[in-house]
Amino acid sequence: MNFNRDKNILIVGLGLLGGSYAMALSRKDYHVEAISKSAETIDYALQHGYIAKGSTAVEKEMVEHADVVIFGLYPHIFKEWIETYQSYFKPGTLITDVTGIKGDFVRDMQAMLREDVEYVPAHPMCGKEVSGIENADDKIFNGANYLVTPTEKNTPEAIEMCRDLGWVLGFYRVVEMDIDKHDDIIGFVSQLTHCIAITLMTCNEKEHLEKYTGDSFRDLTRIAKINDVMWSELFVANKVALLEQMKEFREQFERLELLIATEDIEGMRIMMQRSTARRKLFDK
Repeated sequence: MNFNRDKNILIVGLGLLGGSYAMALSRKDYHVEAISKSAETIDYALQHGYIAKGSTAVEKEMVEHADVVIFGLYPHIFKEWIETYQSYFKPGTLITDVTGIKGDFVRDMQAMLREDVEYVPAHPMCGKEVSGIENADDKIFNGANYLVTPTEKNTPEAIEMCRDLGWVLGFYRVVEMDIDKHDDIIGFVSQLTHCIAITLMTCNEKEHLEKYTGDSFRDLTRIAKINDVMWSELFVANKVALLEQMKEFREQFERLELLIATEDIEGMRIMMQRSTARRKLFDK
């Protein structure tokens, strides 16, 4: 395993995912430091033993000390950070991220990055409908998928180290895939599902629905409690793939609508049987 415990790890951005990474790595005896804009966040992480050292400022010495830097920032802030502070990295530093879009974002980032620093993109497919360090939980990695999305600019050694990070964190499956394939698939399995949940929660304004609903509605709309700043940025950044997935969803929804309108029981049953068979593939 290339991700040895002698690595000094710096996490930039201690939100839900950054905090969960810090928790998991510190529990496995890695040396973890962190930078976050909130003093309360740093204090919380120190008090709970998630990090050995923290700062609200980007300290050159702290960045230089890191062998691996993990970014838990919104995409545009991540890009601004690299533009401003990449001179602080020591040669040979590996950086990775939790960013939910890849494609052109990764191409832009790798183009602006120093030649002696390597960025291997990654995307942990996990989370909660809450945010912040106080909700950090390394159990969210259990049973989850970790996507590594390297490009031709990445070396086999750095890719392997990023893959190893996924195993160290405790992910159930580590998958390697192309950045454009990533965005196409994420447009469906993640972004479209959030669009559906948002639409469900805003298409019926009847009062007191919470008094009448069952578990099916609660389960289907759990992710409607959403970080509007982050997800609106992700939707726009991946709008080509997402709009195509929304079109395909609309076509299938209209097909079901027609089956109901024409009382085509057999057609509905066939569609439901296909749905049931495919859903079984996703059971953990």
